Amino acid sequence: MKILITGAKGQLGTDLVSTFSEDPRFELFPYSKEELDITNETIVKEVMEELQPDLVIHAAAYTAVDDCETNWKTAFEVNSFGTYYMARAAKSVGAAMLYISTDFIFNGKKRQPYTIDDAPDPLSMYGTSKLLGERLVQRILKESYIVRTSWVYGENGKNFVKTMLRLAEKGKEFYVVDDQIGSPTYTKDLAYAIKQLIGKKFGIYHISNDGACSWFTFARSILKLAGYQEELVQPISTKEYGVIAQRPAFSVLSKESIEKEGIHMRYWQEALEEFFERGDQYD
Repeated sequence: MKILITGAKGQLGTDLVSTFSEDPRFELFPYSKEELDITNETIVKEVMEELQPDLVIHAAAYTAVDDCETNWKTAFEVNSFGTYYMARAAKSVGAAMLYISTDFIFNGKKRQPYTIDDAPDPLSMYGTSKLLGERLVQRILKESYIVRTSWVYGENGKNFVKTMLRLAEKGKEFYVVDDQIGSPTYTKDLAYAIKQLIGKKFGIYHISNDGACSWFTFARSILKLAGYQEELVQPISTKEYGVIAQRPAFSVLSKESIEKEGIHMRYWQEALEEFFERGDQYD
């Protein structure tokens, strides 16, 4: 199977390339944002026609949540229209598509894990642009997977874990919100689950590590595993902290959709422990 991967040098993309490369069934064509401008429809069509892939894993995205509020045009160009161009080009060559989406398509008012049947209601430009990307893929391609995930971290790129470590290194007290609940997701686990999904029925899937916590609890777990004093981080409310983009207060994703397909995720604490055991945070 020939697979084109966008965002191949990003946080998730790097682990997707690594995970799929281990399997001889797959022939990979990874593209970074420098190598493939997904907002240029002509270039997208040319690349797709040249490669003739069987599957497109579309991991490229503009994920700076607060920046999306002010740079909303870029958010929609990348997350919505770039996705539209990829989906149209994929359809033209008979390829299926897997689109990486987000928990931020939900409003966070629910207090039970969100299922694939729950109605989206994004609070931010980021969430709105990603949801439009979902809708465009579904409209164009019946042969598509929509994979929603949450609170992603890994050895590549910027993420919450690395930010916490940088703050802890300063040895000064800092604050993290304690009233937003979700599920941290390790990119290596996410990439492996996506690989397991290939060949299953098309549709919407929720993939994150199991269990849930607040950003504050997540931060304290990071500091503890890294050998820092947990008391360096203190809780604060979202209102007190102040952010540009509104976030869902609760965005835990139900794993029912993937469990029906025999895919199971380990708890976030176990995944985080492996992240530190591997020394990934220092790469």
